[in-house]
Amino acid sequence: MSRRRGAPLKADELGTEPIRSLLMKYALPGIIAMTATSLYNMVDSIFIGHGCGAMALSGLTVAKPFMDICAAFGTLVGVGASTLVAIKLGEKDYNTAGRILGNVILLNGILGFLVMLVGLIWLDPILYSFGASEATIAYAREYMQIILAGNILTHIYYGLNSMLRSMGHPRTSMVATIVAVFINIVLDPIFIFGLDMGVRGAAVATILSQAIAVGWQMIIFMNPKEIVHFHKGIWRLDAAITKRALSIGLSPFLMNIAHCFVIIILNNQFKEYGGDMAIASYGVINRFIFVFAMIVMGLNQGMQPIVGYNYGARQYSRMLRAFELTAICATMVTGCVFLLGEFVPRWMVLLFTHDTELIAQTILPMRILASSMLLVGFQMVAGNFFTSIGMAGKSIFLSLTRQVLFLIPLALVMPLLFTGDPIMGVWWSIPVSDTLSALVAAVMIFVQVRKFRGKM
Repeated sequence: MSRRRGAPLKADELGTEPIRSLLMKYALPGIIAMTATSLYNMVDSIFIGHGCGAMALSGLTVAKPFMDICAAFGTLVGVGASTLVAIKLGEKDYNTAGRILGNVILLNGILGFLVMLVGLIWLDPILYSFGASEATIAYAREYMQIILAGNILTHIYYGLNSMLRSMGHPRTSMVATIVAVFINIVLDPIFIFGLDMGVRGAAVATILSQAIAVGWQMIIFMNPKEIVHFHKGIWRLDAAITKRALSIGLSPFLMNIAHCFVIIILNNQFKEYGGDMAIASYGVINRFIFVFAMIVMGLNQGMQPIVGYNYGARQYSRMLRAFELTAICATMVTGCVFLLGEFVPRWMVLLFTHDTELIAQTILPMRILASSMLLVGFQMVAGNFFTSIGMAGKSIFLSLTRQVLFLIPLALVMPLLFTGDPIMGVWWSIPVSDTLSALVAAVMIFVQVRKFRGKM
């Protein structure tokens, strides 16, 4: 596919427009979309917490790593392919960019089906290994049966949204996300309360909203005026594209898998030392932090095409400026978590539940987890920076330092050190690992920036 004469390519602005205005243009839609998504997750938890009780929240927390594993396979394809598209557009290789789109649909369909099949067959054993108990397994099972049934749609939804951003359509990507979130929030109370479906209703609302969003995305990619669109010749798996896209997407994939593995270990540690209520506390805190983490992810989404394009065009000063601005903004966002979590934790917990026992058990842990949040924003941006320039090895290492190298050993060892109250050791393992991984990220970024400045 060649570019039409005189046809404007929106991605060209990534190499010419001022970085500050570009980051605002590309990140703001991502921030709005991610904030809407995080608010949906928070509202979803609020409906379930107030309508189904603390054990339903605990069951939802147990199911979350399973959902994240499903999403990780979508990220493996979506992030890798969208990063590759940004690089190829920077190199003016439009033929390859077009073939990548077809590979996104095919790979997401194949992986989505396989994950769904494995998940449904071994659902209960998986959930029990993730920390479910006899009191919470029914909630987790009912939720995941629906989520897994719609897993292919979920994969395609995230994959196409990533493609839209890399093609220079951040606002269109934002609209697709907001439409899905709005429909989801509207359907939640209808299915949970109106139809008395409980947690199963929340899952049905999620899949229906994503189905509508996928339909919207398909219409956009059917437009022949788009530089990357559906057409004959792209519906075939390309070994070279698949290998390159998966290698780039391997970093966020491993990061998500490691994150899921960490949550599984934490859930089991919480279950051992604090019971189902401790798992529910962790779920409440996670959803509070998730709102702000998604804003940082929106910033990363805005940074990714800018960094990828300018790296492909060898405009390193623009690439580094985009990283610098993103890191500053991300630190300001996670700083809000620190302030709210340290000074008004009770108000944050009350958003999710009025269960007095759950509130009492969550306030101190929220303060503990918020203590390191000033560092988390930078660490998240650093990992995404390496992904955006296709340095998969460095991105993978950085992604795994917090999850595998630090958090897992600390979560297992620190409760043994807090002999009087071992559950506090589990809680404190999280901010300690955040601090150590941020230091590693700072060293790696410093070394890489020096190399790029030597080429400028």
